[in-house]
Amino acid sequence: MSDDPSATLPAVDRMRAYWDIVAPLMGGTSAMRAVGKVLLPQYPAEQDDTYKERLALSTLLPVYAETVSNMTSRVFAEPLQLGEDVPDDIKTLCGDIDLAGNDLNSWSVELFRNGLSHGLCHALIDYQPTQDAEGNPLYKTRAEEIKAGVRPYAVIVKPDQVLGWRFTAGKLTQFRYMESVEVPDGEFGTASVQQIRVLEPGSWRTYRKPDKGGAWELHERGATSLSYIPLVTFYTGRTGALTAKPSLLELAYLNVKHWQSQSDQDNLLHVARVPLLFVFTDDDQFKLVISSGSATRMPKDGSAEYVEHTGAAIEAGRQSLQDLIDEMRMAGAKLLQRDKQQVKTAAQANEEAAQELSPLARMAGQFADCLAQLLQILADYRGLPDGGHVEMRGNFDSDFAPEVSLPSLISMASAGKISDETLYSEMQRRGVISDELDWAVEKDRIEMQGPALGTL
Repeated sequence: MSDDPSATLPAVDRMRAYWDIVAPLMGGTSAMRAVGKVLLPQYPAEQDDTYKERLALSTLLPVYAETVSNMTSRVFAEPLQLGEDVPDDIKTLCGDIDLAGNDLNSWSVELFRNGLSHGLCHALIDYQPTQDAEGNPLYKTRAEEIKAGVRPYAVIVKPDQVLGWRFTAGKLTQFRYMESVEVPDGEFGTASVQQIRVLEPGSWRTYRKPDKGGAWELHERGATSLSYIPLVTFYTGRTGALTAKPSLLELAYLNVKHWQSQSDQDNLLHVARVPLLFVFTDDDQFKLVISSGSATRMPKDGSAEYVEHTGAAIEAGRQSLQDLIDEMRMAGAKLLQRDKQQVKTAAQANEEAAQELSPLARMAGQFADCLAQLLQILADYRGLPDGGHVEMRGNFDSDFAPEVSLPSLISMASAGKISDETLYSEMQRRGVISDELDWAVEKDRIEMQGPALGTL
């Protein structure tokens, strides 16, 4: 038993072990250097100063972060579309969904990116205060609230903010997370204060530590008009209720391996580029002088020569790094590989055959469902029956490099196996030709300009 609101559940601790790997990868070289020996072990006989120098010179190939960014960009290749069933009031709220000037589409990019990188991410629909410090209502009716601009808004709760939760009979009855809030500091300054927010059906509480330290103390509390916690969780690697494993974790391990191997390779190159001078003599009094304006007199039968690295290990290390890059490319591309996914209902099964969806396409569909849940929470706050739905129109084509497939398409068009219009549309789909151009108009232009040079 614990009355400490900052206590974390074992399930959170298990997920944090994953996030200790993916979070630095998302942060780039500086974040990887900051965690030091956690992801770049020190050699048994390596001196501390030598390790610090090696760490300071290590650089990250940001494959994990770029893969997450690229896959997110594919999901939002076209702006999400609010359905016709979304009420006008909810559409207005979506124009500034977070009270920071971001519309639903822009705000959703960050939610999806965090969900993809960490395995899950949470979104909360919060509400501006409607009570004063003593708990007295500030407005008499909902109409007064709306007129005053008081409204619900969306907040992203990142995975590493979460401390714990509680389910009762399968229903979420408590959710705790850490947040940072800005408070006035003097006449002109502001200070960042850490506080814990505890959400329960119909109510919320915040806890802060006194300025002099000590245990967490209740700071504020209030009520909501909802009978449930207005929280929605987006999963990309769900393992249970509010738990997940990053869907690209194997890519993360490979990226860390590349970070370590790259550090070894750079260190090897540093050593190999400096030739070592060996002097062979039995004369203990011999002193070596190296200068462009002097000569060294060697004892009888003595000799001196430079010893250099053969380079074999360097080439092996270079090839190993290249192999790792290829493995990472394959691991990241798995999100675009299509597999058989049966239709969801019996009625659909009677009408449709099994459809092929890539993991990324399924994530986009699940994300649209999460956004629909958020719209429903907005509707519940506004007293509306239905919040509507959202449609995602991403690009889930596995053609990473258009230069690979375009020659084949051009050859097929030249051989008459596909039409010029199909070739044109495939060019547009790969981003080679602007989407603003129209085939019918372009075809008329081609006919007007006559045959190309060198043709009859």
